[in-house]
Amino acid sequence: MNDTRIPSQDINVGRLPTYVFGAHSMMWWGTMGLMLIEGTVFAITVVVYFYLRSHSPTWPVDPPPDLLWGSINTVILLASMVPNQLAKRAAERERRQHARWWLLACLGFALAFLVVRIFEFATLNTRWDANAYGSVVWMLLALHTTHLITDTIDTAVLAVLMFTGPLEGKRFVDVSENALYWYFVVGSWLPIYAVIYWGARL
Repeated sequence: MNDTRIPSQDINVGRLPTYVFGAHSMMWWGTMGLMLIEGTVFAITVVVYFYLRSHSPTWPVDPPPDLLWGSINTVILLASMVPNQLAKRAAERERRQHARWWLLACLGFALAFLVVRIFEFATLNTRWDANAYGSVVWMLLALHTTHLITDTIDTAVLAVLMFTGPLEGKRFVDVSENALYWYFVVGSWLPIYAVIYWGARL
């Protein structure tokens, strides 16, 4: 019987990378799964909005939200995609200096969005407990705000780590996946904006 065992030097994995980017990373798959689940929640809430609208003789029950603050926030989010992409690119090239400054820029955009979001809530022209219309509008905005807050905190933590260390290679993966999730935050806002601000006007 022939001995077909592989010599031990041929199975040495010591030189394999300890982190990878993209679909080869478990973090990437975890982020994609999270976005799938949260995207489904957004989609269900939008369906509820139109279901309620189809069964209401008057829609919206209250005046539609003011366009100003929601439109400003849409512009802020779209503009934030530039530093977000640059932070992602810097992380994947493992350029710490560039990554940390672009992360700070991303954090600035996120904080600006949150400040404007306060004015958005104040100009929805309905209360969350006023009626079904008010409840679903507040639910959509609150869900998106929750995702924005969590990603803002994540961005702040990553920015601090980029400045203070210790810096491990997997931190660059974290920055890359954080940027991917921010695209989800931006992408999910566009249909929500259309539903809240224009769905009530059609």
